[in-house]
Amino acid sequence: MTNTLSLILAAFLIAGISYDVVTNDSANLVFLGKELFDLIEWMAFWR
Repeated sequence: MTNTLSLILAAFLIAGISYDVVTNDSANLVFLGKELFDLIEWMAFWR
């Protein structure tokens, strides 16, 4: 991955997170965090 590509990806991530914080009060980030936690627990069960 080149530096330019990584900077563009970081800019998109920051823009998406800030858009969610401004418009939805971080509701989508909370949902994704909960789902990620459930996925980690599910994968640990099958380990």
